[in-house]
Amino acid sequence: MRSFLYQRATDPNMAVQVLSAAAAADDPLTQAAAQPLAGGTTLIDLMKLDVMRPTAIVDINPLAQGWSAIETGGESLRLGALAKMSDVAAHAEIERNYPVIANSLKLAASAQLRNMATLGGNVMQRTRCSYFRDISYENCNKRNPGSGCAAMDGVNRMHAVLGTSDRCIATYPGDLAQALIALDASVEITGKSGTRSIAFAELHKPPGSTPEIETTLQPGELISAFSIPGRWPRSVYLKARDRQSYEFALSSAAVALDLQDAVIRDARVAIGGVATVPWRARETEALLKSQKFDDGLAQRAAEAAFADAKARQHNGFKIALGTRVVARALAQAATMEIRS
Repeated sequence: MRSFLYQRATDPNMAVQVLSAAAAADDPLTQAAAQPLAGGTTLIDLMKLDVMRPTAIVDINPLAQGWSAIETGGESLRLGALAKMSDVAAHAEIERNYPVIANSLKLAASAQLRNMATLGGNVMQRTRCSYFRDISYENCNKRNPGSGCAAMDGVNRMHAVLGTSDRCIATYPGDLAQALIALDASVEITGKSGTRSIAFAELHKPPGSTPEIETTLQPGELISAFSIPGRWPRSVYLKARDRQSYEFALSSAAVALDLQDAVIRDARVAIGGVATVPWRARETEALLKSQKFDDGLAQRAAEAAFADAKARQHNGFKIALGTRVVARALAQAATMEIRS
């Protein structure tokens, strides 16, 4: 690992100022000279691999007192960005009214990592693409803009089939993000000009022609909280992976339903493991709304989620697998017993 300067933020203003001063206007934030440190479960890993090479680390853990609250009162949920994944996953009200969030966190990593990792860091984690994480491969547009994408004609079994471009097919790896985008979450962002709020769906950027720019955050900005409107007790997170513990998704689905007499009044569906960004399956939702649930409807709706999928040499199986995962998640949500 390369040497770096360690700084400990004493308040949000200090963190924002240090990060802003180190960010060059023409560089993506992922290449900024100073990087924030929370749980460190992604940043330290990538520094060891020499993928990320910050010259300064800004420890934002002292901000946890104001940025780690779990607020469940009323008809909404607010989660501090520095809340630990394990604390949120085990929270009784979240397990009862937002099981899709609780389960996405429980299935996301090992217990040790969940005890360290924060919500903000989790949604900002970077791709697990082997060509991105191995610097011996020069051709990676995300790490080395303009160099090409080795995954296009390489081993691409784990890569995306949705949201891809001719510059990048790297999969977004997270689980929580699917739950948040499905539930219409918003993101509170703290920066030099104070705080602003955006829809979670606007946080991540598809690769397009600039895969090195992964989010819409501006220099110095930090995620400080997430807000989720309403309650979704009838919700599930289903994850298919190569092994049952501590593994990234081959395909996953976050599903939330509002049912009355077997008729779907509202439906929220997001899919993971198959796209370059957290992916909302709005075509699927449109087919489900105002319909009486049955297995045939679930299958048709699941197929709609992958209507625009584009497979490469090794990842075509994800389309069939993803369709089955979405259909099964819909069935589980429709038949689940609601906890009182």
